[in-house]
Parts: sequence; C-alpha cells; structure tokens
Amino acid sequence: LTSSSQHYFIQSNLSISHSLCLLDMPIDYSKWKDIEISDDEDDTHPNIDTPSLYRWRHQARVERMGEFEKKKSETKECMDKSQREISELKAKLAQADRESDKKKIEADIEKLEKQFSDWKSKEEELEKQERLAPWNIDTICRDGFSKTTVNKIDNKKEMSEEERLDQSQQFMDKYKQDIEKFGFFSNWDDSKEYLLANPHLACEDTANYLTYWCVNLQMEEKNELMKRVAHQTIVMQYILELSKTMEVPPIACVHSFFTKIKTCDAKYMEGFHSELTAFIGRIETRAKEKTDKLMKEIEEEEREKRLGPGGLDPQEVFEELPQELQNCFETQDIGMLQEVLTQMPPDEAQIWLKKCIDSGLWVPGPNDDDETQPPGDTPAQPPADPNQ
Repeated sequence: LTSSSQHYFIQSNLSISHSLCLLDMPIDYSKWKDIEISDDEDDTHPNIDTPSLYRWRHQARVERMGEFEKKKSETKECMDKSQREISELKAKLAQADRESDKKKIEADIEKLEKQFSDWKSKEEELEKQERLAPWNIDTICRDGFSKTTVNKIDNKKEMSEEERLDQSQQFMDKYKQDIEKFGFFSNWDDSKEYLLANPHLACEDTANYLTYWCVNLQMEEKNELMKRVAHQTIVMQYILELSKTMEVPPIACVHSFFTKIKTCDAKYMEGFHSELTAFIGRIETRAKEKTDKLMKEIEEEEREKRLGPGGLDPQEVFEELPQELQNCFETQDIGMLQEVLTQMPPDEAQIWLKKCIDSGLWVPGPNDDDETQPPGDTPAQPPADPNQ
C-alpha cells in the first residue's frame, strides 16, 4: 500500500469503529424516570370514588406547588431587601466622619452580608429541589404560545351621509369651546395633557372643526392665529393617521405621538413642518375662494336691488350713456336733456330713452303717453357714485 492508501484505510477503520461504539451505547432514559403518575391512572380500589380521588390528588399537588413558589418568592424578596440595606449602609459609611460610627456601620454591613449569604444558599437549595422534582401533568409541558380569537357580530347600524353629518355637527356644537381651547395651545406637553384629560376630542370631528375654523380665521385676516390653529390641526391629523396604521383608537396613540415628536430626528420634524406649510397654503387658497364668492354674491344682491322696472341696472346704464346725457342726469336739467335728445338721431334718442326708463333713471310722468318722445318731466336722481 502507498502512504496515501494507508492513511485512507486507517481513517475508514476509525470511522467504522466510532459508529459501532455509538450503536452499542445504551439510550439514557433517566430524565424520564421521575415523572409522577397521572391523576387519572386506573389504579384505584373498586370501593373508592375514583373521580374524587383524582380531584384530591390534583388539588394536593397544586397546593404543594403553590407553597413552593411562595417560598421562592419570599426568599427572593429577603435577598433583595438585604441587598438594598447593604447598599444604603455602604453609602452611609462613605459619608461617616467619626470612627465609632464607621465601626458600627461596618458591623451592621457584616451582619447583613451574612444574612444575604444565608438567603442565597436557601435560594440555591430551592432551585436544586425544583430541578430534581419529578415532572407531572402541570409541569411536563408548557404552551409555546396561546391565541384566542372571538368573532363578534357587528350590530352597529350603518349611518347614512346625512345622519353622519348631523352627528358630526352635534359633536362640534357640543364641544366647540373645548376644541377651540385645544386649538390655542402651542406647547407639546400642554396639548398632550389636554387630550389625555379630554379623550373624546381625539377624533375626526375635531380635525374637521379645526380646519373649518382655520378658513374662517384667514377670511377675517387673523393670519397668525390661523397658523397656530393650523399647527394643532396637523397634530390631530397625525394622531388619526397613526391610529389607522396601528388599528387602535386615536386616544391610544396620543402618548406615543407626542413622545416621538419630542425625540424624533430632523427628517421626521421636517416632514411635519412640510405638511403644515402645505396645509396653510391650502387654507389661504380656500379662504380667498370663499371671500371672492361671498363678494360676488353680495354684489349680485346689490345689483338685484338696483334693477329698474325693465330689469336693467341703473348704474350700468348710466355708465353707458353719452357724456352729454350723463351731465343732464347729474344736474337734473330737463331743458338740457330735451335739447340733447332733440339733437340726436331719432332712433338713437329712442334707444337711450328706453334704457333710462327700463333702468329707473327716468320715471315717465302721467302725461307722457309716448315713452319714445323727449320727456317733459323731472329725471330720476342718477347714482351718487358709479363705483358703489
């Protein structure tokens, strides 16, 4: 055999010998020998009430286990107490000035250390007893995990859009002052404490009211107050989004949100301020749209009030009149008006005269049978200020 063949032969023999040794080794069943007999083993006398015996056995074993756990707990408490007292005495020893006091404290420390050592020995003894105690049906196995799922029938009636809006309005009317007080806060801790003290405010209706209030404040040109309320609106919206993500009620997210916002990194805070800036921009745009719409409605109402009997606006008609006719109405000079209309072509004069009558600039007298003829009565007062 060559050197490499001899090496392979030796290694093969060693592997075979090791495998044979493993096969010859007996299996160790010692860890299974100390198992208490089950409570329901059929080893009772026919004259004994078997179910009662089973219950007594189980109850007796549970009581023994409870007493053992109580001993462990008491021992642990005594050890902790001794350790605390030793720490306190060592602190006093470091501050003591007189030699007599130091000796007394050192003696107390030595006594407590001996007690701690005794309790430690007792704890070790109890751990040994627990380790050597036979297994039973209550200790031989434990749940790796446990989960219970209960399906509940949701009997909650689905609300219509109108009912939801009514409920939301009732909430805003009832808690208006509380919501506005929250809107005035500018400190994180104040906002947190207020919401925890008023958990009903952590909801969508509060965010909606704050948004509506922001628009009104901007329309009233209270820009700084609007920005403060907008900040609180974004706070509430963040809490609501966190609630949806974690699938828990909004009030359960109040503490975690304020803890995170106070300890967050610059990127998270930058995102918060970015959202706040965008929200303020939307509020300013919406407020301008509502203001423009409101002004347009007011102007339309004023125009409706000014309309003459023919449905024309006297202000618009007055601005359309030639300058000569405007001077006649401003001075209320009938002679000048007759002269100006006479000098005009008849068709043009009739058009202007009809517009003046339909707009109410001219009110025909009882003797004016032909409205197309130059008037002989007093013209109505023209608009005082065409820009009004």
